[in-house]
Amino acid sequence: MSKFILSAFADEIDSNLNTQMDVLDQHRIKFIEMRGVDGKNLVHYTLDEVREIKNRLDARGFKLSAVGSPLGKIGIKDNFEPHLELFKHTLEIAKIMECKYIRMFSFFIPEGDSPDIYRDEVIYRWKQFVEAAEGSGVTLLHENEKGIYGDTPERCLDLITSMNSDYVKAIFDFANFVQCDVKNYPDGYELLKDYIEYVHIKDAVYSDHHVVPAGEGDGCVEEILQQLSLRGYEGFLSLEPHLGNFAGFAELEPNSPGYDLPEGGARSFAIAVQALKKLVTKIENE
Repeated sequence: MSKFILSAFADEIDSNLNTQMDVLDQHRIKFIEMRGVDGKNLVHYTLDEVREIKNRLDARGFKLSAVGSPLGKIGIKDNFEPHLELFKHTLEIAKIMECKYIRMFSFFIPEGDSPDIYRDEVIYRWKQFVEAAEGSGVTLLHENEKGIYGDTPERCLDLITSMNSDYVKAIFDFANFVQCDVKNYPDGYELLKDYIEYVHIKDAVYSDHHVVPAGEGDGCVEEILQQLSLRGYEGFLSLEPHLGNFAGFAELEPNSPGYDLPEGGARSFAIAVQALKKLVTKIENE
């Protein structure tokens, strides 16, 4: 049996941490993939400030599913040394937060260039991440993102297997692959299934790449969650709705948390939660 645990990028609800926790409580979600906190990325806070944030989370019974860092989200030609120092700082943040996952990327490739040209530099940089993290117990989660080296399943697999580490795993982001015109299922899933440690929940359509609630796009969200369930997946489904311009607010059911809210972060988040919970309930009842 699988065990799906819901988490969320709560900064899509609101920049204020208290508001984030208020809305998550309404949806009975007690995990946050923490990216933005009170208007600033978590990784840019001092360690003392991080301890204060941790105290606020503890007081409300919240934990982090992952540190939603921007690490690796710079150009492959950009200066790496300051970025490596930021990574080492983020490792300390993860320790304070008692969080075993850091979300990361594999560097933007210059437009028009073949990613293969920069493979060796990507591998070199990631090996430095792995070396710095050795002994920390933290797992480095690579997210497929459009425009980086690992924006296809094949290059994600190449990066992860090249690290030869039990502490480097894959995030499967349905929408990001769709936006790269990848066929998620069975192709992408079958290639990466042995390395999927964490799942981002957002969906998209091939036609114009816009984001839609889970199950309403071309990302094969239901099929892949079914397969993960059959494999006994135990881990997070982290909501990253990206529905700021979504037009289907009327789809929100009257008994759903957020129904009475105006259109905005909390209401669009409610639509995303509702869509995911429908899929999870269906899968768990099959």
